[in-house]
Amino acid sequence: MSNIQKTISPIDNSVYVERKLASREEIEDSVNSANKALHDWQTLSINQRKQLCSQAIEIFSSLKDEIAKEITWQMGRPISQSADEIKGFAFRANYMLDIAESALSNVFPEEKLGVERYIEKVPVGIIAIIAPWNYPLLTAVNTLIPALVAGNAVILKHSPQTPLCAERIVEACRLAGIPKATIQYLHLNEAGVEFLVKKTAIHHVAFTGSVKGGSAIEKAAVGRFLGTGFELGGKDAAYICDDADIELAVESIVSGAYYNSGQSCCSIERLYVPANIYNKVLEQAIGLINHYQLGPPDDLNTNLGPLVCTRSADFVRAQINQAIAKGAVTHIDVSKFEINKNGTPYLAPQLLSQVDHSMDIMTEETFGPVLGIQKVSDDADAIKLINDNQYGLTASVFTSDFHRAKRIGKQLMTGSVYVNKCDYLDPALAWTGVKNSGHGCSLSILGYNAVTRPKSFYINQGK
Repeated sequence: MSNIQKTISPIDNSVYVERKLASREEIEDSVNSANKALHDWQTLSINQRKQLCSQAIEIFSSLKDEIAKEITWQMGRPISQSADEIKGFAFRANYMLDIAESALSNVFPEEKLGVERYIEKVPVGIIAIIAPWNYPLLTAVNTLIPALVAGNAVILKHSPQTPLCAERIVEACRLAGIPKATIQYLHLNEAGVEFLVKKTAIHHVAFTGSVKGGSAIEKAAVGRFLGTGFELGGKDAAYICDDADIELAVESIVSGAYYNSGQSCCSIERLYVPANIYNKVLEQAIGLINHYQLGPPDDLNTNLGPLVCTRSADFVRAQINQAIAKGAVTHIDVSKFEINKNGTPYLAPQLLSQVDHSMDIMTEETFGPVLGIQKVSDDADAIKLINDNQYGLTASVFTSDFHRAKRIGKQLMTGSVYVNKCDYLDPALAWTGVKNSGHGCSLSILGYNAVTRPKSFYINQGK
């Protein structure tokens, strides 16, 4: 087996990056050096750690043009969109810095005569962050900044598709003055990840990726009693109520379904609409989708790039073909998208009607530029169908009646509910999922709980 990791660009199938995989000895060295670095890092105040992280974010953001180009060539996102992830990285990072002191402050119960008591939030130790290729910066930053500010050491492992992202983050941190061993990266294959997770010095693993990948991490962590956070798959749904602003709803949903070629854990993959507005929704969606320009992502005119690889595109094609065989109707003429070709990662957007839950396109994660639209009879029908899924990351409800939205939202089995919005993360809110979308929580003040542990003090001041 080769110890060289190759990143194949979906743009032209060329080898864009080659990196040597870390050996077991190098993994051991990385973990040992991180362990030794913990004491000095934790002697710094929260404010000192915040300042160093803030400088790292500034340095990282100053390289946005180069990093955006690298992201585009590594995973295929249009260059016109790649800079958005860098902006989002800085926005989330700065928000988590802003709330750090509040999130990490001691907890004081009610006063008790003759006793001083409080709960400290102390760092857990070494945190392994395993990040995916589809949003390599935004997924990593959710845990990265809270981990560092809280006083932990971090080992980054990015997808083989986006290895330069880990290198860029670590480079910025070192230039900012964060000690070398406090944040490191490793290029690892599956065996290397398993070896890392089993190291007793690793205290928490934050994993973003597939259900299969999360299951492998969980298996490797069995018996370790370490903390784990999993952000896994999604089959996120949107419901347009009959009182909604249809134009706003359709624009939001189409963007949420096709941005980044649908390669987002919280992209909209299924849409439920009442019969009385169904045709209007369908017509408006067709019009918007036909304006997408599929092409090489390094072209500024492109707003729909290739999927990450041909295998992924073929998976989506198979889902579409299965739906058609079961009676689904296509509404986008793919011949208008000249670069759309079998045997390549370039896949035209598609919209399917006459779909139902016997089709994978409405039940299994797609991760591509396809949306299925299904009629519902009422709110109860929509709720039932949205919940009829193995995943539970987000769901979106479009309505002008906010009481109705909250009533529906309470019944949805998801980690987040959006009203008149979709495919968005607010760092002030907890990012979490249920069912096969994972467990644990990042972002918000609650996100700091994953990277700290409570330590209680009971001080008897009496005689």
